[in-house]
Amino acid sequence: MSKERLLPFGSVERNEDDTITCSCFKLMHDRVLQLWLDSCNFSKKALEMGRNDPRKVIYAIKMGFALALVSLFIFWKKPADVSQFSIWAILTVIVMFEFSIGATFIKGFNRGLGTFCAGMLAFLFAELSLLAGEWEKVVIVISFFITGSFASYLKLYPTMAPYEYGYRVFVLTFCILMVAGNRTREYTVAILSRLVLIAVGACICFIINICIYPIWAGDDLHRLVVNNFKELAASLEGCVDGYLKYVDYNRIPTRFMSQASGDQLCLGYKTVIESASREQSLLGFAVWEPPHGRYRTLGHPWRTYVKVSGAVRHCAYTVMALHGCILSEIQAPPEKRQVFRSHLQRVSAEGAKVLRELGNKIEKMEKIGTDDNILKEVHEAGEQLQKKIDQRSFLLVNSESWEIGNHRKVLEDLGDLPSEREYETLQLGFKSLSETAIYVKSPLISTPCLPNKDLPKQKLRKHVPWPSWISFEGNGLIKEDEVKTYQSASALSLATFASLLIEFVARLQNVVDCFEELSEEAEFKDPNIIVLTTSASFWTRFLRCFSLKS
Repeated sequence: MSKERLLPFGSVERNEDDTITCSCFKLMHDRVLQLWLDSCNFSKKALEMGRNDPRKVIYAIKMGFALALVSLFIFWKKPADVSQFSIWAILTVIVMFEFSIGATFIKGFNRGLGTFCAGMLAFLFAELSLLAGEWEKVVIVISFFITGSFASYLKLYPTMAPYEYGYRVFVLTFCILMVAGNRTREYTVAILSRLVLIAVGACICFIINICIYPIWAGDDLHRLVVNNFKELAASLEGCVDGYLKYVDYNRIPTRFMSQASGDQLCLGYKTVIESASREQSLLGFAVWEPPHGRYRTLGHPWRTYVKVSGAVRHCAYTVMALHGCILSEIQAPPEKRQVFRSHLQRVSAEGAKVLRELGNKIEKMEKIGTDDNILKEVHEAGEQLQKKIDQRSFLLVNSESWEIGNHRKVLEDLGDLPSEREYETLQLGFKSLSETAIYVKSPLISTPCLPNKDLPKQKLRKHVPWPSWISFEGNGLIKEDEVKTYQSASALSLATFASLLIEFVARLQNVVDCFEELSEEAEFKDPNIIVLTTSASFWTRFLRCFSLKS
């Protein structure tokens, strides 16, 4: 008898089923384990969010308290049956209750205006439908068409974008009121009851949100602007220090997107640049908030805060360009960077000092002293850096190829030959070697050779990275002229970095001008008056104590 006949029937099938069952069980086990790990990770992040910003926990508690309070309308049976309409108050709280008071006011205004207009229009069409008699259904259908068409068209108008939510509430409320009135045949009762309950829900939102640990969007905007100053100052110092340390970055094609995004140097200016959208959002909320706290002026100039932050962002673009110099393909030798080390560090230190001082003054809401010239030191540092560049300009270009003594030939090469009198005037204008080098036609400028689109793809080859003309001769040596060309380009990258730093100094003036405009409009405190008041109170207490002892 064969071995196959001695085996139990179906044993192979049972083994395969066991294998499939084990595989399914393992897969299910892995999924359950992954779900459990994801849940634990989510819980940790949620708790961490609450610890980092306790206001979010307070907001959630206030939202729950408002819902619990408005839910009492469900049990209101006498003297009038309000429970059947209580859902309107609950929906109002859910929709209107926002994180900040400004956002709550915006939602309240949109909902209140949309509900009121919908109620008036619903009352008008309800009366028309009752007068129409047997044409009542036609009037209701036509009212739906007119209301939906006009509201949908008007909300597309550009200036009506902030009120888009109000249009949705308007259409929704109108439709629900017309349906409810048609079902009960009591249009007036349905409209008035819903309007009253919506108003009650809105009042509960405002009272709880303002009276219990208020969260103001204006405070967030103020802190965001101050933080932009501090972040940019740290990023400026980090970029200059990183450039002088000559950090060796990996030369990979995607370095700026991958490496730069995680680089500590770019976090500061990246935060400033990406804060524009949040500033606009907070500005839209802050303008709706009433005077409060330190912002007691009616119509506080919140837009000027955004203007100041825009000036800071204008400087952040320069810092981003400085960081780009660190990641560029062409790098200046470390020994040439050390020549300008002290001047570059002084400009960055003074520029960061100005940013931090302005940030502290905005935080304390103080003006710049009448005797303080906040830009004096940084301007002097910028001028010293420019003088250093003029004195050491031979390090930034290939000085051996300068055409210093033949200004006439240079102008002929440019194709703009002046008259004799103009030429004499131009000759007096050549004051430094660096200015002369500006007028020399660069041999590096050439028309790029674009590949022919008609060629087949297999014939296109990958080109050698720039500079492609640096090639090896038969003896294995590089041509001397080609080496000089590359060295000249690498030295010019140092001039680019220094020029960007000087540009940053020039842009600081706009930041100071915007700050002074803000300090006047927001009525910041004068530091001189604060010092006089403090000293007067000190002497008053001193004389009082002296008189008591005597």
